[in-house]
Order: sequence, then structure tokens, then C-alpha cells
Amino acid sequence: MAEGLVEAQHIDAVRAFNRRYTRLIGVLQGEMLGTEFSLTEGRILFELANFGAAEVVDLRFGLDVDAGYLSRILARFEERGLVARRRSDADGRRQVVELTDAGRAAFAVLNQRTQEQIGQLLAPHSPVVRTRLVGAMRAIEQILDTDTEPDPAGVVLREPRPGDHGWVIQRNAELYAEEYGWDGDYENLVARIVADWLNSHDPQRERAWIAEYEGVPVGCVYCMREDDATARLRLLLVEPSARGLGVGSALVDECLRFAAAAGYRELVLWTNDVLTSARHIYERAGFELVESNPHHSFGADLVGQTWRKELRPAR
Repeated sequence: MAEGLVEAQHIDAVRAFNRRYTRLIGVLQGEMLGTEFSLTEGRILFELANFGAAEVVDLRFGLDVDAGYLSRILARFEERGLVARRRSDADGRRQVVELTDAGRAAFAVLNQRTQEQIGQLLAPHSPVVRTRLVGAMRAIEQILDTDTEPDPAGVVLREPRPGDHGWVIQRNAELYAEEYGWDGDYENLVARIVADWLNSHDPQRERAWIAEYEGVPVGCVYCMREDDATARLRLLLVEPSARGLGVGSALVDECLRFAAAAGYRELVLWTNDVLTSARHIYERAGFELVESNPHHSFGADLVGQTWRKELRPAR
């Protein structure tokens, strides 16, 4: 996306975060944690300590460091006995660099001080807050690191825990406002659905699931009783950061399995035609569109749709 299309307040917020965080962890200081190493030098030591000997050209590209700058750092390291360089066995034109015993000892000191610094940063906060922090960091990585493919195997479906139902209401309201411009009437509807489920659901015939990816909630769905023969799928949601991981299909499939095992003969749902991604999930799962009606709800003109799927008795 071109910079001119990005809202100024988003740019300002990212810059403010960068300023605060870099100051917080001390990377603006010339030396790291009371050692003689700069941030770049510390990263080079980390790479060599954790991944072993490396060709200099691979190290340069992996860290995105200027070739001349890297060469000067390695020369200083070699003079101090921290690294050794040799010709590559595979290609004599290339150099391989690796840590010496002195280099590994220097890294051990730097690594220990880094562990202590981050530990001190986290210590004042509860385990719940620390988990939130790690989840937020992972979300930043997923959004900004476009070269890394997310792993669908990391998606876990689980029962809701305390606080999850509040998250369901909040994220439904926020996402549908952001993506479709729906007003507070939709949040009101979601809150009533969740409240009804919490107040009167039958655990044997009604169930809810939270989809979690790397410890962070990224989706949800509810299976609720319509009558003795019919269950209703409600509040399917997938976070934008998790789309493409198969979260929606996994939630719908789990809902179908549960409904069949609970003895329902069919599963129905109501959605709107603008929710194209959800409709594709329902179609792939074998649902059939049985009714469409225009309506004005949530501050928008919409076309409501009822979808239905017959269930086979669980074996």
C-alpha cells in the first residue's frame, strides 16, 4: 500500500510505539547492557552462537547489514579473537565465519544480561498480562512479517474460558463496524445471543468453541438448540490476522460433528449476503441456501440468508 493511502494517525502510532519500546529496552544506547557491543554486533554474535558457522554473504543477507559495515565488524571481532574466518569448502571464493571459545564466552555474558533485563521488564506484571503481551507481539509479527507463512497446525479449538464470551461480543462489534459499517444494534444482538447461551444452555445439546492460534483467540462459533431436531450455528467469527489458516472451516466442522453427535437432524444458520467469506465456508461444508430476504438492520440495507444442512446420525 502506498504511504499516501495510510492514515496519518496509524503512522504516528507506530512511530510512537517504536520510540517508546526502543527506549524501554535500551537499544538507543551506544553499547548493549553495559557491554562493549552495539546492537548490530550483538545480533551477529547471536546468529553465530545459535546457528553455528555461516558464510559471510548469508550472514549479511540474513541480517540485512551493509557489506562494508559487516566486514569491519568481523575484522574487529577477529582481531579480538572472538571469531575465526576461513574459506568455504564448497566455494573457495566465499568466507565462512564462526565463533571461537572467546566469542562464545562473550555471547554468554551478553545473553545472560539480556535474559535478566527482559525478566526485570516482565516481573512487575501478572502471568495473565504477560500472556497478553506475548500474544500482542505475535500478532504484530503475523501482520508485518509477510514473508513468513502461518502454520494452520497451530490452530487449536477449545471451550470458552472466563472472559472469552466478553471477547466474542467485543470483537464481533468491532470487526463488523470496521469492515461493514454496522452500528451498535449488532453489538446489542450479539450480547443478547451470548447472554441467552450463558443463562440457559444445555451442555449436552449446546456448545461453544474458541479458536486459538499461538495462545491468542482468533475465532469463535456457537451451536445452539432451535428445537429437538434442529440446531442453529451462531456467531461464527474469524480474526483478520488468522484468515487463510482454515479457522472458519475448522469451527464449522466442529459444530457439525457436535450437532450430529447430540442427535440433531439438521443444522441451520442465518447470515447476510455481504459476508462472502463465511458463505464460501458454509458452501464447502455442504450447507444449502434455502431462503433470502432483504432487510434493513445494523444501519445497513442487507439481504438475509438462511442456510441448512441435513445431518447424518453419528456412528
